[in-house]
Amino acid sequence: MRKKIVIGNWKMNKTLSEGLQLVDEIIEELVKQPNNSVLKIVAPPFIHLAAVAEKLKSINGFELAAQNCHHNASGAYTGEISPAMISSTGANYVIIGHSERRLYCGESNNLLAQKVTIALANNLTPVFCIGESLEERNSNQHLEAVTKQLKEGLFNLSPSDFSKLILAYEPVWAIGTGVTATVHQAQGMHNHIRFEVNKKYGKEISSTISILYGGSCNVKNAKELFACIDVDGGLIGGASLIASDFVTIINSAIAE
Repeated sequence: MRKKIVIGNWKMNKTLSEGLQLVDEIIEELVKQPNNSVLKIVAPPFIHLAAVAEKLKSINGFELAAQNCHHNASGAYTGEISPAMISSTGANYVIIGHSERRLYCGESNNLLAQKVTIALANNLTPVFCIGESLEERNSNQHLEAVTKQLKEGLFNLSPSDFSKLILAYEPVWAIGTGVTATVHQAQGMHNHIRFEVNKKYGKEISSTISILYGGSCNVKNAKELFACIDVDGGLIGGASLIASDFVTIINSAIAE
């Protein structure tokens, strides 16, 4: 059975004190609405990781992720963070290939493949993001675009390593725009991703890997999106910054 997972990506938001307050508020909401069937993960800025890890260590099914990592183990890379550093804070997950990193930082599929490899070597679970641009969607090239990202970014992995991943489909045209993929669009792409994984790694892995939806997912549309047969939860942006909204979205992904 595939895991139901909801990840809150805070992006570049919240000072340290604000972030710790948000975690406290999320925990308080979870006490009111406990949910142990869904894996809950928050991805705050780097400066929050160690302190948030301390708060989460006694909370069942609540994990911590970094928003990015460097593709080298160490070295003269001022301002960068290595997977080993992330792991040392208590985080067990790392987001790799978010559309904003691809767009603003020019991260290529080849670079992201390197990040996945080194993250795995440091016992971090990559949350690997894939998704098409509006131009690719409108020109009917969306399936090919996502397949290329999978092949170049991930399909170099062994079956055992690939099976450790979490995938996140995020249509670039829906990130922070308020526009959400329709249920038909989301399910169609998630099904395509699972099909491509099946071709490469077989049914056992394709049927058990979790594929999350990201892209203006909120309290109003989460339940409908998460009800799609191939959607296993969400990578949540802005809505994860409001504790009550984030917990409502978590509870929209309750495993049947």
